[in-house]
Amino acid sequence: MKVGTDAVLLGAWVNLNDSHRVLDIGTGSGIIALMLAQRSGNSTRIEAIESEGADAQQATENILASPWANRVQVFHQLLQKFESEKFDLIVSNPPYFINSQLPPTTHRAKARHTNTLSYEELIYHSVKLMKNTSRLAVILPVEEGNQFRSIAQSYHLFCNRQLAFFSRANKPQERWLFEFSFQEHLQIQQKFILHNEGETWSEEYQALTRDFYLKL
Repeated sequence: MKVGTDAVLLGAWVNLNDSHRVLDIGTGSGIIALMLAQRSGNSTRIEAIESEGADAQQATENILASPWANRVQVFHQLLQKFESEKFDLIVSNPPYFINSQLPPTTHRAKARHTNTLSYEELIYHSVKLMKNTSRLAVILPVEEGNQFRSIAQSYHLFCNRQLAFFSRANKPQERWLFEFSFQEHLQIQQKFILHNEGETWSEEYQALTRDFYLKL
């Protein structure tokens, strides 16, 4: 699994305050779990689940090669069958595309479709693993994100933070980043642009992700 901008955005943006137990759903290569380990203290424990065996193995190898191997644990398991104590924070860069047809043939395409984990299943099983004070954070394309937010509302989750992500100022919005909880707080709304007029990254993106890119 390639390291994508979506995963880096979510891993850098999500609020880690008071997050001692964290769950990363669909960890892929383990990048978000590792970013959260880098951002948090020694008391934070992170569990990462992945339904694809090859990805779970890659995530395990990446984590064992990192400085945070003692704080991150990977489980090769479906969310629907995952059982654990409740978490303070749940994050997911979930399958993007709603697809009722046959699963895509390539491995990467399959990981990006909802055949094995629908949005409602993701929310339903996340809610079961959340406390009253827990948070759920995701990144999704705009249309899919709007659908996800509507489903989350039916489970009494409030959107407390949202970020509208644009690759360029003159292009349509490409992603939503959402953070939900059971508490109705004042919503924080942000707008974020990846590129300047040229090919260089914007100052705001560099500031957000500087701790994770070797070239910055």
